[in-house]
Amino acid sequence: LKEKILEMSKKFGLEIEPDKKVYNMSVSEKQTVEIMKVLYRGARILILDEPTSVLTPQETAKLFAILRRMKDQGNAIIIITHKLHEVLTISDRVAILRKGKVVDTVRTKDTNERQLAELMVGRPVSLEINRPETTNKKTVLNVVDLSVVNQDGTRGLNNVSFKLKSGEILGVAGVAGSGQRELCETIAGLMEAKTGAILYKKENILGKSPDEIINLGISMSFVPEDRLGMGLVGSMDMVDNMLLKSYKKNKGFIIDKKPSRKLAEELVEKLGIITPGVETPVRMLSGGNVQKVLLGREIESEPNVLITAYPVRGLDINSSYVIYDLLNEQKKKNVAILFIGEDLDVLLELSDRILVLCHGEVMGIVDAKNTSKEEIGLMMAGKKMEGVDSDE
Repeated sequence: LKEKILEMSKKFGLEIEPDKKVYNMSVSEKQTVEIMKVLYRGARILILDEPTSVLTPQETAKLFAILRRMKDQGNAIIIITHKLHEVLTISDRVAILRKGKVVDTVRTKDTNERQLAELMVGRPVSLEINRPETTNKKTVLNVVDLSVVNQDGTRGLNNVSFKLKSGEILGVAGVAGSGQRELCETIAGLMEAKTGAILYKKENILGKSPDEIINLGISMSFVPEDRLGMGLVGSMDMVDNMLLKSYKKNKGFIIDKKPSRKLAEELVEKLGIITPGVETPVRMLSGGNVQKVLLGREIESEPNVLITAYPVRGLDINSSYVIYDLLNEQKKKNVAILFIGEDLDVLLELSDRILVLCHGEVMGIVDAKNTSKEEIGLMMAGKKMEGVDSDE
C-alpha cells in the first residue's frame, strides 16, 4: 500500500508523507490525502467544491498544478467555485448556474470575468471596488497582547496586538481557523480572554458583556458569520429582528413596534431587499437578502466600530458588491471597520491595511496598496514578516 501511494504521488506530483498522522497535517496536506484516496480507488472523475477557500495562494498554485497533471493523465475534473479569476486560470470550459439552472456553457479562452459575472447575475455588473480615502484617522480601538484559550483548551489567539482607526477598513486574512472567530467574538464581548486588553479610546472593555459595553456609551456593531444562528432569529420577521437591537429602549411592558416596522420598510427600500413583506420570516429569504437585513440593522445603529466576519460568504456577485458599497459608506462616515475576509483579491481592493493571522498569531500588518497576494500568502502560511508593520 505504501509503495503504491508513493508511486501515485510521484506520478501526479503529490507531496505526501504516508507515515504522517492526519491530525498533524495542514489543511492543504489533508486535501492532498483526499485527492490521493480518490486516485487510489481508481476514480476517473474528481469533483471539488470550493477547494481553495482554506488555502494560501501558494497552496492554491500547488493544487492547480496537481489538477493539471491529473487532467493530462485523462481524468475529468469538476471545480465548483465563486472565484472568477481561478475559473479562468484552471478550467477549459465554464458552466454558469443561476437559480439552480445552467444558463450557459462557454470555453474559458473565449470569455472573461465581466462576461461570466453578467451571466451569473443576468445583467451587466461592475466588478470595481472603490477605496475612498479618508482623513483625520484616529485610533478608536487598541488591542494589546490579546490571548484567548478555547473551551477545548486549544489556543485561539496568542499575544495579538493592533490598532483600529476611524475611517479605515482593517482587513484580516488567514486560513480558516487561524483565530478570526475568537478575535471578533472577544472584541464584541462574547468570548473571554486569558490575558491582554482591548482599549476603546483608552477605556478597557475586555471582559465586559455587550450590555456593559453599550452602557458605557460605546456604539459597536458585530456582523457574525453565522447570520441566522447568532445574528438574526430565522423564525422571526424583519420587524422583530429590528426590535432585537432596540427593545430595551422601550419603557414599561408594552413594546412599540412602529419604529422597528418603519426601519424594516426603509431597509427594504434602501438596500433593495427582496421579500414578500416585512412580516416574512427572515429564514425564507435568500442568503444575500438575509445579509442585507443583518448588516442594514447594525449600520442603522450608527456604530463607531463595525466588526464584520465573512459578510459576503455564499452571496452572489451583485449582493457582494452591494455589501462592499455599504462598508465604504460607513468608512466615509469615519466608522472604524474590522473586515474578516477570505478572498484575498477583495481584501487587497477593499482594505486600507491587512492584518494576517496564522495559528492565532499576528504575522504582520501591511498596507493593502503596497503588498501582494504572494506576500500575504507567505504570512498566512506562518512566515512572520519583519519590518512590514504599518500599524502607525
